[in-house]
Amino acid sequence: MANLKEVKNRINSVVSTQQITKAMKMVAAAKLKRAQDRITMMRPYSQKLSAILQNVSGSGEEMNNPYAKERTVEKVLLILVTSDKGLCGAFNSTVTRKVKSLMEGDYKSIAENGNLHFMTIGKKAADFLKRNKLPNNADFIDLFNRLNYEDVSEAAQFVMDEYEKGTYDKVEIIYNEFKNAATQILNQEQFLPIAKAENESGADTDHAYSYEPSRDYIEKELIPTSLKTQLFKALLDSNASEHGARMTAMDKATDNAGDLLKELRLTYNRTRQAAITTEILEITAGAEALAAE
Repeated sequence: MANLKEVKNRINSVVSTQQITKAMKMVAAAKLKRAQDRITMMRPYSQKLSAILQNVSGSGEEMNNPYAKERTVEKVLLILVTSDKGLCGAFNSTVTRKVKSLMEGDYKSIAENGNLHFMTIGKKAADFLKRNKLPNNADFIDLFNRLNYEDVSEAAQFVMDEYEKGTYDKVEIIYNEFKNAATQILNQEQFLPIAKAENESGADTDHAYSYEPSRDYIEKELIPTSLKTQLFKALLDSNASEHGARMTAMDKATDNAGDLLKELRLTYNRTRQAAITTEILEITAGAEALAAE
């Protein structure tokens, strides 16, 4: 049985850890509120804008839009969105497991030919590629330090330029979509080419569109803005998901520390009781020995 000093040291250590996890939970909860408000306000705008452009792209009308042109998929870029820090449960591992699944499944032949490329947003994604000796074609690990549209639009423009040059035939974003504080949904979302709207069975696909202010404006201004907004929305989703996952993980860690404390204190009391009993027996035996003399 462990001695009292060892058990006492373990109790003090667990108490310190519990205080840290409680503090981290409170910090994550505060950050989650702000992040949740941002994605809640952004999501309806982003979804409606994407739906409009997908409908126009799938209308059958010829548009001079390099981001909607579909090519034979031979070179693929995966944008991996993770956090910069850990201690957030399975938040990052779900993204990395998805990458491994794609490399062994849908994109196996592309990966074997060396045509599966990666772009990382978040330090944990970059670390994953480094550990697995995978190429990191672009690294934007600082975006979460100051998450704003201007910085994200630069990253999106880099991808759009590379797609337009033909460096990649398809671009997808892999990230965690925020549902609530306890639930994050892994998303594999097509970024380029612009996905066409899926028509319901029997729906009339012959639509005539009028463009305001002009068709040229939509092609040159609105479509690039929509793509940048799509990436910004994905990062806002991931940011809110990260704080939710960390808050949940720290809450569970605090509860586990509490359970461990109960066991340690019980062990401490039993050890202390056993030590006292041993001392009493030794004193009694000594007294009996003296009386016998």
